[in-house]
Amino acid sequence: MKLNELKPAEGSTTAARRLGRGTGSGLGKTSGKGHKGAKARSGGGKRPGFEGGQMPLTRQLPKRGFTNIFAKEYATVNVSDLDVFEEGTVVTAELLMEKKIIRKQLDGLKVLGNGELTKKLTVKAVKFTGSAKEKIEAVGGTAEVI
Repeated sequence: MKLNELKPAEGSTTAARRLGRGTGSGLGKTSGKGHKGAKARSGGGKRPGFEGGQMPLTRQLPKRGFTNIFAKEYATVNVSDLDVFEEGTVVTAELLMEKKIIRKQLDGLKVLGNGELTKKLTVKAVKFTGSAKEKIEAVGGTAEVI
């Protein structure tokens, strides 16, 4: 089978309805929209969430909390994830992105202290948790804050 031989299953596709092409077509004159009313008009119908004039659910519910526009979101990495690098490697956010350990740099890299580290590494990040710093330095590595 080749790409040019692919076809949809028999009966799974139907031809598009050709509206307003004469009374003989069965969909002429009003084109299946009936007579008058909001649904017959151009741009007609109700907007999403409209409940017939009843107070919509989205307006009934109270507003909760707020979004801090100054909040920083960090790309996080656990100490155990750094164990894949060779001894003496300088670990940066760019290197972690290259190895696909993190997806985006966001507002910087934060190293968390989950897991164990067995190799001596130089880790450069914006933030370190206390336990992460201890674990990196316990094996003889350095935790540099950028």
